[in-house]
Amino acid sequence: MSLQIQSLSIHHKNESSLIKNVDLVINQGEVLTLMGPSGCGKSTLLSAIAGHLANDFWLEGSILLDGQPIQSAQPHLRQVGILFQDDLLFPHLNIWENIAIALPNEIKGQKRKERALECLQQVKLDHLAFSMPNQVSGGQRARISLLRMLQANPKVVLLDEPFSKLDKDLRETFRAWVFDQLKQAQIPALMVTHDEDDIPSDGKLIYWENLKKEMLNA
Repeated sequence: MSLQIQSLSIHHKNESSLIKNVDLVINQGEVLTLMGPSGCGKSTLLSAIAGHLANDFWLEGSILLDGQPIQSAQPHLRQVGILFQDDLLFPHLNIWENIAIALPNEIKGQKRKERALECLQQVKLDHLAFSMPNQVSGGQRARISLLRMLQANPKVVLLDEPFSKLDKDLRETFRAWVFDQLKQAQIPALMVTHDEDDIPSDGKLIYWENLKKEMLNA
């Protein structure tokens, strides 16, 4: 699996170009970190890949997954997983139900519960299966959120400053665990952040300012 962005430009209705002629390639198991200050456009790029651009933006160019263009596909058909700063668990569902809701539709009935419980057991969180989200810690909710996203079998993962709301000790542990899970799944990942500590040691790094210079020279 790979994510390719070819000559991608994102325009705003006021005729300004937030992103212009961007080219990126992320291969399976790789994490590419795009680092820059808040408000520079990093999250807009993620929205374009996931298919969630606001109506006052439009894009040109190509977004390819495994060589197939997805820029015109509906968001639910793109197989793009997203991990945000907030865990976004459903508060009215217990932990195993939160996992099960992400499973593919072909898994039916009792099999959904069994698969969710197996998933939790693999990461030693099965003791939380029947707890509600407000009964578990922030770090546990963060891990469960990643697990839920992975159960949908995404072809690419987008990480939108997913560690920023965790305290320092928990942040280091969770960050290492996330990168390990993505490497095991051999999924390409694009992460945006403004914190250098978030960058995996074996990942690629692009500074937003350098990307802007490339855009200006394109």
